[in-house]
Amino acid sequence: MAKPRADQGPQGIALVDKPAGWTSHDVVAKARGKLGTRKVGHAGTLDPSATGLLVLGVGRGTKLMAYLTGLEKTYTGEAVLGAATTTLDADGEVIGTWDMAGVTSLSQVRAAAADLTGGLLQVPPMVSAKKVDGRRLHELARAGIEVERQPVPVHVARYDVGEPVAPGVFPITVTCSSGTYVRSLVADLGTALGGGAHLRNLRRHAVGAFSVDEAVTLEQLGPELVLPPLAAFRGTEPVVVEATVERQVRHGAVLAREALGVDPVAPGPWPVADAAGALLAVYVAHRPGRVKPGLVLVP
Repeated sequence: MAKPRADQGPQGIALVDKPAGWTSHDVVAKARGKLGTRKVGHAGTLDPSATGLLVLGVGRGTKLMAYLTGLEKTYTGEAVLGAATTTLDADGEVIGTWDMAGVTSLSQVRAAAADLTGGLLQVPPMVSAKKVDGRRLHELARAGIEVERQPVPVHVARYDVGEPVAPGVFPITVTCSSGTYVRSLVADLGTALGGGAHLRNLRRHAVGAFSVDEAVTLEQLGPELVLPPLAAFRGTEPVVVEATVERQVRHGAVLAREALGVDPVAPGPWPVADAAGALLAVYVAHRPGRVKPGLVLVP
């Protein structure tokens, strides 16, 4: 039997509301069956206990994940004061407790959270998907190995704290750069308040311009719900090219900036589409006055 061609089946972006207890890899595996293709990937891991928006690339859309993984993300969750855990969230074992009953002022908690906004250097937790020397940190942690981790620059645009939902339990909303660990922000909040804390009920609400309100459950997912590849650049006006330039784009040609009509100095990326609105390629800056394909999607 002939193998299916790479351009057969759904192509584009799917938005899934990940359930608790599933790894991101579990979701991808299930989505492959629901969509009838092996070519499914995701644009940013969610912890197994977390819920919320997982952006999937489908078919040729998997090639677009590199342009989505760096998008800003928004989360909600709950900061539980008084206990630190091995994983910094409710899945871990408690390794420290503090009497933080005196932390009753919402303004005090909000001030501590405000100090954790802006540009920060954050050390990745040992129980995380980040790789060190080719191995994921959570694999090393399970083997009882702890390694030195270099701090990573992150940016926290928003760290809001709401009225407590129970003694010492504060709802939070965080908008942050890709690669930021919300559970580390919660642990740091506990430290700043004179004790410890861990995160529970993490939910991802947004990835860039994509919202969990648009997402479907894994049971609902089907090929008809896959968004076209151009949706990966939601909020960015595509460069629409005429037939002559389209042929050059399809062949991956390096072009003069004037051929695409793009800013003379901007770095891109620019989604390039045909007259029908189908995404052909993604172009980026090249030599002065020139642009090159970062990715060509069409055969």
